Amino acid sequence: MDRKIKLAVVGVGNCASSLIQGIEYYKDAGDDESIPGLMHANFGGYHIRDIEIVAAFDVNADKVGKDVAEAIYVAPNNTTVFAQVPTTGVLVQKGPRLDGVNKYTAELVPVDDAQEPVDVVAALKAAGAEIVVNYLPVGSTLATEFYANAAIEAGCGFVNCIPVFIASNDAWAQKFADAGLPVVGDDIKAQVGATILHRTLTNLFLDRGMRIDHTYQLNTGGNTDFLNMLERERLADKKTSKTEAVTSMIEARGQTIAPEDIHIGPSDYVPWQKDNKICFLRIESTHFGDVPMNVEVRLSVEDSPNSAGVAIDSIRCCKLALDAGLSGAIIEPAAYFSKHPPKQIEDREARELVEAYISRYGHKD
Repeated sequence: MDRKIKLAVVGVGNCASSLIQGIEYYKDAGDDESIPGLMHANFGGYHIRDIEIVAAFDVNADKVGKDVAEAIYVAPNNTTVFAQVPTTGVLVQKGPRLDGVNKYTAELVPVDDAQEPVDVVAALKAAGAEIVVNYLPVGSTLATEFYANAAIEAGCGFVNCIPVFIASNDAWAQKFADAGLPVVGDDIKAQVGATILHRTLTNLFLDRGMRIDHTYQLNTGGNTDFLNMLERERLADKKTSKTEAVTSMIEARGQTIAPEDIHIGPSDYVPWQKDNKICFLRIESTHFGDVPMNVEVRLSVEDSPNSAGVAIDSIRCCKLALDAGLSGAIIEPAAYFSKHPPKQIEDREARELVEAYISRYGHKD
């Protein structure tokens, strides 16, 4: 049976580019094909190619008015191009600026203040959108809440890929529940990124009976996300999200770590790195006899493709929730796909819960 997922994209940056390229790149994949970054090519009855971009919003004057297939390659986007997307017939529409552009990114993101933003709710309804995926910059609290409200008013599910807390905020989760709509989030985990690596190493130490005495995770990159995060005031939720993703694993074993003994967060913007993210990770512990030891890891990944597959699975989980009439925060996919879900669950268990979710709510034909 032919099924579609009608998706609206908020923020046509690097992450959206990798997502949309990926839909094209894997459109002919077999249902049983193993695809890096995806749990399944066919996810509960929905193939990757079933995701259809029906609306897109941005404030960048160089992207607004362009076909999505053209806009995803426009600067300052600088992620790897691995697919050429054919014309979609969907033009990028101007959304409200709000707090989406800050003093650091303003030079690279031209905004035509003379052009009025569209009526986002009307645009979502006109496009027949079913799900809104949020790819706004870190710290875009007002803009994220605006689009979350717009999704509710337009009758859409919401997948929140950034660290502004919606699904994990009780009040916002209740708003979606009251509207009979699902929300998945918050803050997308990468396929193999800094957070999942840090969680995995933390669990290894704890499994082997070693406490975490000190740990840090420092990240650098050259995309607009890292440029945006030079404004440290925008980082409160980001640091909370990434830190809790690790401390929750420690606390689940009945241990604690003092705030001064763990440091996780963006470190700096290095323009020539482009969309490549480099993570420096260190864990200090003690062996038997209180003999000290430590491990240091350097991780280098192309940031946006690293999360695109995870976003695709999150979107498909949200669609299954819509089909099943589920509403509010959807715990299982959030626990596996997000850094700051409503409930932190160890990753292996969370994956099993998602498989059970697919089995329960997926389409069998």
